[in-house]
Amino acid sequence: MITRTRLAAGACALLAALAAGMAFPAGAVAGEPTGEDAPKVDLVLDVSGSMRTRDIDGGTRMAAAKQAFNEVLDATPEEVQLGIRTLGADYPGDDRKTGCKDTAQLYPVGPLDRTEAKTAVATLSPTGWTPIGPALLKAADDLDGGNGSKRIVLISDGEDTCAPLDPCEVAREIAAKGIGLTIDTLGLVPNTKMRQQLSCIAEATGGTYTSVEHTDELTDKVNQLVDRAADPVVTPVAAEGADACAKAPTLKSGLYTDREEFGQQRWYRVDVEPGQELRASVSVGADRAVNPSYGVLLRAVTVHGREIVRGEATGNGRTDVLSTGLRYPKQESDEEDAPAEAVCLQVTNSFSAASGVKTTPGLPLELTVDVVDGPGDSDDVAAFGLGRGWWLLGLLVLVGFLAGLLWGWLSRWRFAIWRTN
Repeated sequence: MITRTRLAAGACALLAALAAGMAFPAGAVAGEPTGEDAPKVDLVLDVSGSMRTRDIDGGTRMAAAKQAFNEVLDATPEEVQLGIRTLGADYPGDDRKTGCKDTAQLYPVGPLDRTEAKTAVATLSPTGWTPIGPALLKAADDLDGGNGSKRIVLISDGEDTCAPLDPCEVAREIAAKGIGLTIDTLGLVPNTKMRQQLSCIAEATGGTYTSVEHTDELTDKVNQLVDRAADPVVTPVAAEGADACAKAPTLKSGLYTDREEFGQQRWYRVDVEPGQELRASVSVGADRAVNPSYGVLLRAVTVHGREIVRGEATGNGRTDVLSTGLRYPKQESDEEDAPAEAVCLQVTNSFSAASGVKTTPGLPLELTVDVVDGPGDSDDVAAFGLGRGWWLLGLLVLVGFLAGLLWGWLSRWRFAIWRTN
């Protein structure tokens, strides 16, 4: 029994060690978090007249929002700079032009004074229009500056009433600026049209949409989004790809964002030294209605147009984002001062816009470029053409086989002893 226990313990320890090796393989990352500045969050609250409606836990929507805000302010991490902006809070009249300008900064984005912020929230009373588009533009200005994470949390109970300034188009314009700003939306007791509009706003910037029908749900979700803003992030750098390799901008390792028209090609260049490996991946998002059946192609080619390697992905309408990637290891050179090779990356998409959908601005594109030291000599398992995980898996199978043989031998030995006795 003691022998069996020790054998089992040894096998478990070995399995744990092998699993740890496969779960945490050594390797370089594409970029490091750049959130050196404090993360910023702007809570944008709809204070239009419809917030008087009493349909959330027996109270008004405004009362639920105030209670949630007070709890969120108490739980906001110290490192987060938080602000509050309102829409529809001040103008009670019928003049549409004036009502669509009704957005104000209730509490400026900065270090949080919880008492002052709560006092400001307590003064709110449901009043006027629902200018979501103008409020988002102003909120983006509230968060301007710095390289930390930036997040807008929009809480509304109705559709925008200030078209033709479409809030979904406003969100796309904000995303096109490449400032790394995310918009999350929460709909209070939503209907179909409001759900579609708030979902579109969130998707345009990579944010989330959540429908809320209870006060505790609203509190939990806003707390979650504020906490998420404090997580380290890699801020994408805006890059403008060219229509040909010869005109393409040269990129270094990092995360980049761009816009690509339907069916358009975007070109970028990366310098790869002998002995280095280029790893690149691209994601293209469908931030508006597109026809089903589409694809994304990422190619690495020489400056003379010869294809080196490619990565591709296809979709059938079930996902809003398509991603693919490639790897290109450049061999070592016998020359001491061998020049770097200019590798051109071509990104092509086959998305097509649905009927009546605007084609501008282009689809959001996110490109990751990572140039790392390539595989070494034969002591590097990658040099054999197999990843480290395959070797560990083979070792695990061998250990399991030997353990099975040992277990069978011990069982037969114990049975023989029993028969002899």
